[in-house]
Amino acid sequence: MLRYFLFGLLFSQTVFAQDLPLIPKPQHLEPLPGTTQMKFETKNLFADLDGLNRFFENKAMNVYTLGNNGVLEIAKDKQLKSQAYHLRISQNNPIKIEASDAAGAFYALQTLYQIGESSKDKVLPNLDITDEPKFAWRGMHLDCSRHFWSVAFVKKYIDFLAMYKMNKFHWHLTDDQGWRIEIRKYPKLTEIGSKRKGTMAGHYNEQRWDEIPYGGFYTQEQIKEVVAYAKARHITIVPEIEMPGHAVAALSAYPELACTSGPFEVERTWGVFDDVFCPKENTFQFLEDVLTEVMALFPSEYIHIGGDECPKTRWKTCGHCQNLIKQKGLKDEHELQSYFIQRIEKFVNSKGRKIIGWDEILEGGLAPNAAVMSWRGTEGGVAAAKQKHYVVMTPESNLYFDRYQGDPKNEPLGFGGNVTIEKVYGFNPIPDALTPEESKYILGAQANLWTEYIATEDHAEYMVFPRIAALSEVDWGTSDAGNFGQFQKRLVSHLKLLDKLGINYSRSMFGLSAKASPFGRNRVMLEFASADKNPEIHYTTDGSEPTEDSRMFPGKIIVPETQTVKAARFEKGKKVSATTVQDFRFAKSTGQKVTLLTSPNAKYSGDGAFTLVNGILGDKTRFGRDWLGFSGDDLEAVIDLSDRQKIESVTASFMQSAGSWIYYPTEVEILVSKDNKEFKPVAKVSAADLEKSGGTIAIPFKNQKAQFVKIVAKNTKKIPDGKPGSGNAAWLFADEILVN
Repeated sequence: MLRYFLFGLLFSQTVFAQDLPLIPKPQHLEPLPGTTQMKFETKNLFADLDGLNRFFENKAMNVYTLGNNGVLEIAKDKQLKSQAYHLRISQNNPIKIEASDAAGAFYALQTLYQIGESSKDKVLPNLDITDEPKFAWRGMHLDCSRHFWSVAFVKKYIDFLAMYKMNKFHWHLTDDQGWRIEIRKYPKLTEIGSKRKGTMAGHYNEQRWDEIPYGGFYTQEQIKEVVAYAKARHITIVPEIEMPGHAVAALSAYPELACTSGPFEVERTWGVFDDVFCPKENTFQFLEDVLTEVMALFPSEYIHIGGDECPKTRWKTCGHCQNLIKQKGLKDEHELQSYFIQRIEKFVNSKGRKIIGWDEILEGGLAPNAAVMSWRGTEGGVAAAKQKHYVVMTPESNLYFDRYQGDPKNEPLGFGGNVTIEKVYGFNPIPDALTPEESKYILGAQANLWTEYIATEDHAEYMVFPRIAALSEVDWGTSDAGNFGQFQKRLVSHLKLLDKLGINYSRSMFGLSAKASPFGRNRVMLEFASADKNPEIHYTTDGSEPTEDSRMFPGKIIVPETQTVKAARFEKGKKVSATTVQDFRFAKSTGQKVTLLTSPNAKYSGDGAFTLVNGILGDKTRFGRDWLGFSGDDLEAVIDLSDRQKIESVTASFMQSAGSWIYYPTEVEILVSKDNKEFKPVAKVSAADLEKSGGTIAIPFKNQKAQFVKIVAKNTKKIPDGKPGSGNAAWLFADEILVN
């Protein structure tokens, strides 16, 4: 009996220790018998970070004791790797931390902090943890140009990173919509470039602006203060000074740096603009002066120089640029951008630093020592690693935190697209396309928070949390994409800590996402997807709000006609999610078989071809999974109405969001057929008609009898000069097609 008792006790202790809401999960955790009473406040763990750092610099000292009670000892162990630590909580002994450097000890304190905050009555499970990070770059980004953040919030943001053992803060300080860093040699950058006359209101698609002056910048003293604050928490700040594009704020202050004479105003609109730095000698002198002051403020090994989304429109018509192309024997404007970046790199290297830039710096040839941030997928990172350049993976598909993290209908305004916490957790920074040797060039991963649509601290926290927790485990190297449920279980407990800290986190992981699938002619099967299995869902179909007394959702229901379904998740009678509202609009085409003759891009593939006839109309301000996106390709779809029917019109919806490189089709044509072989054109609309209609157009025609209806929407293909994204493939976004 004693043997079974001891086994049961050990088993319960093991479960207790392994279920601790530790994020990121440690590499190795061994439960030990018994528990220990914590005799100090967790907030005291970080009361003297400078003292802790000095301890590791002092060769004469070997043990650092927290307070005077001897209940926590920190010792040096040079056998451990940099940033690694050993934490032991055992019976009748002080809690002991061993590390070879201050960073490792700091990470151990973060682990102990999470254990302490999750414990009941300050009773800690005895355990032994040996831990270290997998990746050298564990980062988060913050855009301070589109919306400006106070020094207090930037410090708070840094604390968020520190809690999850991250070590890089990418500070986006300049863009078209505002210059946010004091440069003493060029005071107009903040006198003029930090202020704009107003800001876009709502989504870009709405084309609305307010008239409220907006501005702000960081003084050099404030930046020094923030850098020191981050350093004490073992976080390196990587500053970003955008070039050669995203430069309108700088050009508004110093128009002589442009290819044209201006005048320029700090942009009120989001997007990409044609006016960029002109590669003249005075421009390079200006940028070298700016970077000199920047490097004096930031000790980071890497300086981020942007390099993304640089239209070549002005360069193509600029006499100086064209002469420079000939003089330097360059092939085209892309090689001119490479020349620009390489000149900047040479200067930065001369100061003992390195440059890092977005993956567009690969175009025209990569600068010799540059590192790459791969944001347009992982392909740029793969290309750079194969060329033996260091890479930080930050693909928009998985790590852009300005995207929606739940059903857009239930979320605050976001950029568009969908990046769920599960998608973050499932990301692997090392692509399969790389060999083990090439994989060594992957420094790690970083998530980006662009703030076009994020104007308040609460909204910023909401977009970051809890996705930052998933990213931290990816970067630490202990994520398991195949066992998301185990991570989610720890995360649910971890949310109690976020509650204590007063963090405004998203509960979208508890939310429901409507998913429609075909169920015979003119009927749709509806189910609600959730991050975990078998949630308690109540729903209504009469327009009322669901309560615990509403019908229990049976897993799937049949939707036979136009109606509104509302559903919410409950736990023990309490509503724990927002209400998901799903409107259905039916037509003769709804639920019918549809064939796509051209495939959508994998990033915006929705539910495949059925997305066009599922009865769900996409929201043009919150484009996400309800839209199909085609990059450079036409939309060509054939709907089978099951038998010959009288049809009189086709309604189709398209989206335009130039700032996101999404454009209306140049024309839309409707064709009909009896046999799916020979098609007869019956109607055509132009781009001008689409503009007038706002993208949703009802196309009438004389009575026709047909079984098959073909819709062909012609893509803009290549975005023309003068338009955002010029020179790149245009996106065509389409949604519901209603045949009546």
